[in-house]
Amino acid sequence: MADFAFLLLLTIARRLLEGVDHVRTGWKIVGPTMFLGQDVGAATLGIVGLGRIGQAVARRAAGFDMRILAFDPYCPPDVAREVKAHLVPFGELLGQADFVSLHSPLNDETRHLFNGDTLARMKPGAILINTSRGSLIDQHALTDALGRGRLAGAALDVTDPEPMPPDDPLLALPNVVVTPHMSSASVRARDRMAVIAAENLLAGLRGECLPHCVNPQVYR
Repeated sequence: MADFAFLLLLTIARRLLEGVDHVRTGWKIVGPTMFLGQDVGAATLGIVGLGRIGQAVARRAAGFDMRILAFDPYCPPDVAREVKAHLVPFGELLGQADFVSLHSPLNDETRHLFNGDTLARMKPGAILINTSRGSLIDQHALTDALGRGRLAGAALDVTDPEPMPPDDPLLALPNVVVTPHMSSASVRARDRMAVIAAENLLAGLRGECLPHCVNPQVYR
């Protein structure tokens, strides 16, 4: 999933799909100002939610020499330091990040965390990436911010609703990439997911604690 989040970041930053479509529909001479995108190296990445996936994204960003900011009120400072991330308040992250990648759970606190107000507080020309949950973003507000040029682009692997209707105005914008909730679709990841489910099932049938329990506190 971290690989895919970074793939989306690079794809939208460098306008990859626009270039692919240009070739497929009749390659014309590309001038020096065509398909200008954003540099990723040395840019600032803001990670919202520094859990296991957020940490994995931070490690990949460090390889691109990115400055890494993170907002996660539950993340211990030593964990952030280990992945070279600086924990900052939410507003500071919004105002400084060139790219914002979402890795938070969906709950009452985070639903529509990115709305008209918070999108307006993002750095002008920033790019928003979401591989977490679609309802973290108010998509009507995102469509408006992108259409007005407030943000440079968005790349989403999750939407609200799923699947999106093909006439959704967000899909008509050239600076948007939407994929069908496929960030875990690698052979190794899907194999591991099946093994985890089987191991939990067998342990449960034996009356044992589940080895991959999401809320292990129930056994205390």
